[in-house]
Amino acid sequence: MAATKIGDIRAKSADELNTMLLDLRKEQFNLRFQRATGQIEALSRIKQVRRDIARVKTIIGERARSAATKA
Repeated sequence: MAATKIGDIRAKSADELNTMLLDLRKEQFNLRFQRATGQIEALSRIKQVRRDIARVKTIIGERARSAATKA
């Protein structure tokens, strides 16, 4: 699975972003668990998921800041 593009993330609604963030965090937990037990096959996926989480959190933060300045 490839990393999520920033344009795809920006196109999502707030609910979709929160759902995506929750799914990514679950995947990150599972990958960490697999690494600890020695069952992981794609170590690079850990890095991709971590960066996708950062991308989603960045967009959520940008939207929160822009809403705060408009209010």
